[in-house]
Amino acid sequence: MIYIFETEILNNKPLTISLQKIYGLGKKNSSLICRQLGFAQNITPLQLSNEQIAKIIKFVEKSNLAITNDLRKIQSISLRNLVDIKSYRGLRRISGLPVRGQRTHTNSKTAKRQKRF
Repeated sequence: MIYIFETEILNNKPLTISLQKIYGLGKKNSSLICRQLGFAQNITPLQLSNEQIAKIIKFVEKSNLAITNDLRKIQSISLRNLVDIKSYRGLRRISGLPVRGQRTHTNSKTAKRQKRF
């Protein structure tokens, strides 16, 4: 098992798909990492050496991507900011209702029911 940034990487899948398991890395960034480091996209993580894994880690750290805990922290701060300034989205989030304009007449009944008590 290979762990990169506190995430278990799938050994039997191609490297681009395995890197997508890291929170904050999507299809575009994982394929960019493989292309920049010169790895074939269909190589599996089992075929990587320790030096190649270290190259991946250094490349991601240099690229200043917000991943794993940093990204979660940024998202929670931005959500807390919406609540603190009492914006419409923040108030809807507090009350447990849909934030992005979905209807509430027939949907989101469980969210409304849980907030009543």
